[in-house]
This record gives sequence, structure tokens and C-alpha cells, in this order.
Amino acid sequence: MKELLDLLRRNKRFFLSATLAALALRLFFVCVFPRVDGDSLLYGDIAKNWMSHGIYGITVDDQIKPTLIRLPGYPAFLVLVFSLFGQEHYTAVMITQALIDTNTCLVIAALALELMNRRAAKAAYLMSAICPFTANYAAAPLTETLAVFCAAHSLYYGVRGVKSFEDADTKRVRPRLLPWVAAGVWTAAGILLRPDGGLMLAALGLGLLVLLFRSGDKKRVVVAGILLAMTSLGPLAPWTLRNWRTFHVFEPLAPRYANDPGEFVERGFNHWIKTWIADYVSVHEIYWHSGEESIDAGLLPERAFDSRQDYDRTHRLIDQYNQQVDLSPALDARFEQLARDRIGRKPFRYYLWLPALRIADMWFRPRTELLPIDSRWWEVSAHPEESAWALLLAGINLFYLLAALRGWLNWKLGVGGVVLAGFIVVRSAFLGTLENPESRYVLECFPAVLALAGGAFARPGNL
Repeated sequence: MKELLDLLRRNKRFFLSATLAALALRLFFVCVFPRVDGDSLLYGDIAKNWMSHGIYGITVDDQIKPTLIRLPGYPAFLVLVFSLFGQEHYTAVMITQALIDTNTCLVIAALALELMNRRAAKAAYLMSAICPFTANYAAAPLTETLAVFCAAHSLYYGVRGVKSFEDADTKRVRPRLLPWVAAGVWTAAGILLRPDGGLMLAALGLGLLVLLFRSGDKKRVVVAGILLAMTSLGPLAPWTLRNWRTFHVFEPLAPRYANDPGEFVERGFNHWIKTWIADYVSVHEIYWHSGEESIDAGLLPERAFDSRQDYDRTHRLIDQYNQQVDLSPALDARFEQLARDRIGRKPFRYYLWLPALRIADMWFRPRTELLPIDSRWWEVSAHPEESAWALLLAGINLFYLLAALRGWLNWKLGVGGVVLAGFIVVRSAFLGTLENPESRYVLECFPAVLALAGGAFARPGNL
């Protein structure tokens, strides 16, 4: 921390200019491209009911119904902002998120400083400040901004904990345990925002596992692991207890399909979706229509069919759905059978090829979902200006990823590098199993990406 403060003191103009640019970019998105709909309103409804009635629930037919479909972290944040600025003051929420995301840039710089050097930290700060992808989500009352904030802190303190053990082996001093407690607290905060925040615990655990084989103080590594687990998972106890008392179910996180106990889940339809979906446009045009709108079977890609018989069978099921715009258990069972038949014919496609395509789509697509750009951005003749912007964003995204790769190759990062790479790999592998590949899901990896990218503009031995 002293080294970071010294870096700030020696480079006041640089950090002041970059900070103003960071805040200006985020406020630009808040003013020009605010996005308050869908999940934002759901979180807001939970927060209002929690504030006004003391019930953690959603409004259904003018009645407040207790729920567990969302973890309490983000509603609690909304309660805090609404308490200060008034209920449903989403502009205040977005401005607060802009300030938080600006601070995240500093945490990313601190992470780069821990891993590499001052030049890398400055580069990481600048790239974080002008990153349009994290900045864009400040303009949406969703969990992403806070989740990235928590991930950055977890990685920072995890790397500090790792370096403490590495330094202890060379300097013959006792490694510090406090960074692991801090990493656990921030991981807990991330989990309370989103269930997949628990993947951070796996990455930090991987770092501790490597230390267990390398460190000379194995007992202290075990103690660090216990502290990390306790501080990460302990805060989930009140939520788990509440769910048991209210719903009589053991639910320490939130259900995979955001359903309350007893609600019907369209598992067959979701299973079928996973047998062909590979990109965000299908999420937008097909998956999100389920139970809400009719589905245009003409928008299905060719990989959704293995034969003419498969084509006819799929179209018949979709026609039945469109007649009622509803998935009954019987119809859902028929989608399940269709999914099983497709998996049986080509298991490699289902278990390896499609997950790989979904991961690639989440990492490399232009990230235009919050902007007024058509999801079919590659159809240039239909909207040339939107396509041009999409291609520019795709280029910026590719630049960040290539810079991160270059930074990784430039530096020997030790176990700290294992933590960062482990988090990216573990999270990507998990996201590949989802049937809704949305590029926002990899944003929590961006603190690692941006810190590594800073290393592309610095080399060992240089300040």
C-alpha cells in the first residue's frame, strides 16, 4: 500500500487526468445510454419491498411474495442508495456505480503493481480508466459494476497473500494471514451479489494449493485456507437460514434458473437450447422469448438441426409453443426428448464444441448489448453505421485481450499469476456450460485482464 501511495504522489498529474477521464467516460454512458429495464426493475422491486415492508420479496398481482431468486447483495446496495436519494432514484444508483467503477481502476493498478512494477501499474490504470466495457455497465442498475469491484479486491488481496508466502520463504519471516481474510471478505461480497462469485474462491484455493507444495510453512498455508473459506462462506449463513425458515429448502445461493420453490422450470427447453446455441444473438432472439413472446423458428441457425426429420420435429414443437406462448410440462418434456436425441447423436458437439464456441463468443464479441446497436451487427448492409461501431468495439476488445497475453508472456508472475490465470480459466469453463452466452458474464475477469495488459507496456527491471 505504501508503494501505491508513493506512486500516486510521484505521478499526481497522470493519475488526476486519468481519473477525470475515467469518471467522464462513465458519466457519459450514464447520461447518454442509461439502461433501466428487466433485471434492474426486478432488483428495484425487491429493494423497495425490503425497505417499505420489511419483506425480501417481489410484487405479484399487487401482493408481496417472499423470494429467493436473487441474492441480497445488490438489493441491499439499492436500499442504501434509495434511502439516501429516494426510492427508484436509479440515476443516483448509476452515478454511484460510476464512482465505484472509477475506484476499481485504482484497485486494478494496485494489482498490477503487486504483480509487476510501477510502469505496468500506470498502464493498467490508464487502460482501466478508458475501458468502455466496464464503464458501460455503470449506466445499468445491475450487479456487474459491483461484482467487478469485488473481484478486483479479491484478486488484489489474494495476490498480496501469495506474495507474503513467497517473500517469507526468501526472507525467513512469517507470512501474513490478514490478506487472506480480506480476500475472503471481498469474495463473500462478490458471492452475495452473484452466485458465480464463488468461482473466485476456487481460483484463490488453486493458488493456496500451489503454495502448499512450494512453501516451507505448510501449516500456515492450511491456516490461510481455513481463514479464506470461513470469511468467504460464513456471510452466507444468514441468507441460508432465512431461506430454510421461509421456504423450507436448503439454498445457500440462488437457484440456477431464478425460480422460487414450487415454480415450474422449463428444463427440457433449456436443455434443448444448449444442444445448438453458441452466440448472444440466439439468446436475444430465441432464449429470452421463452414464456414471454412467440418464437420465430426461421431465426434458428442450421446447427439446430441434424436432418430434415429433425428440422420438421423442431418446427412442430415451436408451432405448438406459439399457439399458447407457453411451455406446458408436456411440451417441455418433448423438448427434453429432442435434446437427448441430439446429444446422443453428437455428444462431442454438446460437451466440448458448443461450450468452446460459447466461451469464444463471450470473450470476443463487440459487447454492444447495452448500446443502440443491432445484435446482428455483422449484417453490415442492414445498418452500416451500427456495424462500424460494433467492429470498432470488437477491435478494442481484441486489443485488450492481446495486451493481456503480451503482459503474461513478458513477466514471470509466479503463484500470483496462477491465481489470475486460474480465475479466468475456471470462470470461462463454467460460463461455457450456460445456455445464455452473454458477454457481460466475463466482465468479472477484466480486473485480471486489465492488470495483465498493463504488463504489456513494461518489462522486468524497468520502473
